[in-house]
Amino acid sequence: MTAEELARDIAGHAADKKAEDIVVLAMGEAVSWTDFFVIATGANPRQTKAIAEEIEGKLRSRRRAARVEGEREAEWILLDFIDVVVHVFTPASRDFYRLEKLWGDVPRLDLVVLG
Repeated sequence: MTAEELARDIAGHAADKKAEDIVVLAMGEAVSWTDFFVIATGANPRQTKAIAEEIEGKLRSRRRAARVEGEREAEWILLDFIDVVVHVFTPASRDFYRLEKLWGDVPRLDLVVLG
């Protein structure tokens, strides 16, 4: 599975748990430590945790996150799959950190949302 396929797969798993504003940033030209960011929002800490758990659970048989941070507070959960880094935010945290604005010059993948 390529990094792009993994990023798209992760975005789909986030959508399955009703994540909102899912964005995939192609980071390969901007940084050397990852290829993609997947950014998603849950309505509250409980939902961000459910989104992160869904992603981890669906990928467990194929990939395990090298690092997971923020699960306790669940305001911003980071799942590091090395070539894809996942950020699951509450609305307030996403607004505060504004990763899309910080990395506004990197390309975004077009995502097809079904349903």
